[in-house]
Amino acid sequence: MNLCKVPVPVDDGDGDNRWLSIHHRFLAETREKDADVIFIGDSIIQALQHTDVWNELFVPLHCLNFGIHRDRVENVLWRVLNGELDNIKPRIIVLHVGTNNYNNNPEDIRDGIIEIIYAIRERHPDVYIVIPTLLPRGQHPNTLRDKFEKVNQLLKISLENFSKLELVSIDKGFVQPDGTISHHDMHDYLLLTNAGSKKAFEPVHELLLQLLHEGESEKDLSPSE
Repeated sequence: MNLCKVPVPVDDGDGDNRWLSIHHRFLAETREKDADVIFIGDSIIQALQHTDVWNELFVPLHCLNFGIHRDRVENVLWRVLNGELDNIKPRIIVLHVGTNNYNNNPEDIRDGIIEIIYAIRERHPDVYIVIPTLLPRGQHPNTLRDKFEKVNQLLKISLENFSKLELVSIDKGFVQPDGTISHHDMHDYLLLTNAGSKKAFEPVHELLLQLLHEGESEKDLSPSE
């Protein structure tokens, strides 16, 4: 059984129910706010919200951030199936998850991400889906880097025939010639600094601008009633 395709909430090991409380806050935001773009996923997405890059590049595009620290593929799948995208009509959804599935094999991670894509499509058949690639991690070369690079390769092949979906490479330029990652890009060799966020997510920002502009152009060209 591929556990990445089995939707589950995060176990409340700390006893404070924080994860479910965050989920309920996201549900409330979908009822109270409009958004052109929703970012949903794991620690990389959550941490992005606390950078200058988020405020400077993404807030002006009317984005909501539904990232939760340490979420795995199966947790994001559960969140999608339990209402986080049901009461809102975004034009674009940015999905990033998988870096915490370190004990799953690349094929299972790939299949779990595709399962989330199908769940999104059921709720929003016409939304454009943007998938940033998984980032390298760890100061020095390690097996997880190899695993997530394999996931990226599998996604590139598996997603090429999906309509209104684009895989965006954000993982380049982090590994230096000696194989190390700088703390100037990832302060803990996983989460991005301001400089690292700019390097990784500027390509995503450029794509969002293009897609949103194209959408506005189509509206301008549509015949008036």
